[in-house]
Amino acid sequence: MLIKIEAIVREEKYEEVKEALNKIQVNGITVAQIMGCGVQRGYKEIVRGSEVDLFLQPKIKFEIVVSSEEWEKKVIDTIQKTAYTGEVGDGKIFSYEIRSAMRIRTKETGYDALQSEF
Repeated sequence: MLIKIEAIVREEKYEEVKEALNKIQVNGITVAQIMGCGVQRGYKEIVRGSEVDLFLQPKIKFEIVVSSEEWEKKVIDTIQKTAYTGEVGDGKIFSYEIRSAMRIRTKETGYDALQSEF
């Protein structure tokens, strides 16, 4: 079974989360800068003397595919502990099963598509 984990975290937690995942030997990571909002619905800021409602906030999205429920738990626990500040806006973590995966170059599928050739 392959499991995809998506974690949306504060921008300032990017380096810490990346390093924590590296320490537990997570090899394949996709990272994107995104904009979004959650329960807090953005915030108000004064820009050039006018109050502006900033609905979307910058976030970082990590995407990781793992090969077992054991790795899923390890990755989720690591991200949660590292990204936690206790404040509104810490982010979310989602996980779900993947039906298939294929390495484009070699056409390897499933678990083999995730493994390093080194």
